[in-house]
Parts: sequence; C-alpha cells; structure tokens
Amino acid sequence: MLLLYEEGKFFLTDPVSKYLPELGNLKVAVVDTDPLTGKKTRYTVPAKREITILDLMRHTSGIDYRGPEDADGKLIYEKIGTNSLDQAVGEMVKKIGQAPLVHQPGTMWEYGLSIDVLARLVEVVSGTPYDKFLEERIFKPLGMVDTGYTVPPEKASRFSKLYAPAEGGTIKLNTSPAQDSYLKPAINFGGGSQLVSTASDYLRFCQMLLNGGELDGVRILSRKSVELMSADHLGDMPRGSDLMGPGYGFGLTVAVNRGVGRSGAVGSTGEYFWGGAAGTRFWIDPQEQMIGIFMIQILPHTNLTYGTQFRQLAYQAIVD
Repeated sequence: MLLLYEEGKFFLTDPVSKYLPELGNLKVAVVDTDPLTGKKTRYTVPAKREITILDLMRHTSGIDYRGPEDADGKLIYEKIGTNSLDQAVGEMVKKIGQAPLVHQPGTMWEYGLSIDVLARLVEVVSGTPYDKFLEERIFKPLGMVDTGYTVPPEKASRFSKLYAPAEGGTIKLNTSPAQDSYLKPAINFGGGSQLVSTASDYLRFCQMLLNGGELDGVRILSRKSVELMSADHLGDMPRGSDLMGPGYGFGLTVAVNRGVGRSGAVGSTGEYFWGGAAGTRFWIDPQEQMIGIFMIQILPHTNLTYGTQFRQLAYQAIVD
C-alpha cells in the first residue's frame, strides 16, 4: 500500500468505496442490553462516515475477524462464509460488504480483516493480482527467495512442522489443515495471513525497513514512508482488544511503542512490531538499530510467553 501511495495512486483519507464500491453505504451493528432482564436487542444504524484507507491500515474500520451478530445472535460472517480461504480475496471483500460493521469507522481499534481488504485494494489500484504484486515489487527485489503463498514440492522437506501445546508444558504435532494447506496451490491471496517464509527472508524485509526503505542498493520505500508507517496513528482511541499490550499505539499495520514508561517492558520509544497466529513475532528498534525475529510454530499460542522471554533476553544483551 505504501508503494502505491508513493506513486500517487490514492490518499490515505480517500473513502475505500471510491475503489471498492461494495464497501460503501454500510450499516453498523448495535446491541442494546436491558439492565434488568439482560435481554439483548440487535439492530443496525447507518455508518456516520465512510471507511477510509487510513482506517483499514490502522484497523479502525469497524471490520474485525469475528464479524457482527444477526438478530438471533448468530455470527453473520460464519453464515455467509466470509472468513473462508477457499475463495478469492475479492469474494471475501464482497461478503464483508454484505454485513454490518461492528463499530463506527474511526472510533475504535480492532484487529481484523481490514488487512485482507487492503490486499484487494492493491489488486484494484495496481491492476495486478496481489500475489504477483508482492513477488514483483517486494520479494524479488529484496532477494526473498523462500517467501510466498505455497511451498513448492522441491522445498517441502524444509517446511517446518506446526505444533500445539500439550500437558506438562510440552508440545505435540498439530494436525490441523493449517499444516498441509501450504503444500497445495493457494486460492485466497489475503493480506492478513497465509504467507510462508523463512527467518533469513524476513530478516531482509526487516532490514530494509530499519535502513529507511533500502537494502543492498535496492530502494523499496522512501525514508518518510517508513516514518509514516511506524508513527502512532491512534492516540488515545479506545481498543477493542489488548493485542498490542500497554503503552503501544498503532501505525500503518504495526504496533508502535509510545514509551518504555508506558509499556512496562524493556524496549525503546518508536520500536514497532507485530506477530502471527502461530506465535511468530518481529520487532524493529530504530533507536538501537536492532531487529528481532522469532519463528516459533505453536497453534494456538495463547498465554505462551516464549516471544516475550526472547525479547527480554535480546535486550539484556545490550551493554554499551
């Protein structure tokens, strides 16, 4: 998105419906609970304003992963198959447009399918399928030879196993479809999941960002675009979940450290990070010229502290 922004393809303040009409004139789901009986009444109201591209990039669009509930309390996304990966991302976006938003645009941070809508936006604005755009504009220029939506047969032996928590603090193999799906051709080229990579490939991507948009003589972004990405765009806006942790704001698709006095954890003001469903995590600390990459593969990884411990070990090694 920042590549296309630099080319003047759009403004961050543009309404998304300018490029994706299916996301125009949306409703917002409202749930009222009777304080005496606890009975819930569900209805919709018009969105007070359009979703902007900035809303998508900072996750304030009103689109989450769970989706809204219908009048009977059933999840609409489940009923219409919004989250299915057995469909093109364009079809996913059309289904998002068929459901109400979970809150008014620009009023709350909530992680979700906004990032997949951005993938479709890249396709529409650039005229190139999302997977091809990534390959041509990012992966090949950076020499990321092991990154994509599918693991080819000749590399299958290198594909790491997916694990799950087991009793006694141990792990066991995870047999969910998430393990084998990468060995088949992908259908959904989304922006929020599905890419497979290696630590060395991801290091090249992070090093480019730490360098201000350039690596080995190849410039991907301008320094000012990286600064825009890693600035806090939330301020004191409410959060719908605690994925970022205390003391963090959110930039354009990354959490941003607003100060170690607020976070209660070792780090630096301006450090930014994000993680993946199976426990993967990266962070970039411009102040310390430091990159951390953690490629654990445990699903679900809820309540596991390996990434946090790794981060503490990395920072305590700084002695001058």
